[in-house]
Amino acid sequence: MMAMSLLEQLSRVRVSSVLNNDVKQFGKKFLIDGNEETCWNSDQAQAGSGQWISLEFREPVLLEEIHLTFQGGFVGKTCQIHAVIGQEDATSYSKILDFFPKDDNSRQIFQIPNDGNKVTRVKIVFMESSDFYGRITVYSLDVTGKT
Repeated sequence: MMAMSLLEQLSRVRVSSVLNNDVKQFGKKFLIDGNEETCWNSDQAQAGSGQWISLEFREPVLLEEIHLTFQGGFVGKTCQIHAVIGQEDATSYSKILDFFPKDDNSRQIFQIPNDGNKVTRVKIVFMESSDFYGRITVYSLDVTGKT
């Protein structure tokens, strides 16, 4: 079976913050709305904390790729992917990948290493941003894999 978008399998999307709490203009829904004109924009990072996007799936999925389109200048420089593997404790995240996006507007694809383990939750953590204030802007997000 070929990898497919897993967005239909999402039960919940959460984000660390929204710029000026303006969810109508920069909210999490714009991450996965399929519109390249809209975006999620985080607020400034608090000292010592990064921004993040959390995805919860209705059922366990096998992750293969994460696709991200940032706004250049507001890109995660040092990033990690954490996941809750299998049906274990829903709060027990394991780091599965470090990745380093380019600071540009292109669609970037990051391969997820997996050993056949399915995940129920994924957290994309932006440890550091190319923006001096730690803001992140994402125009599109997709996750591919198998159910």
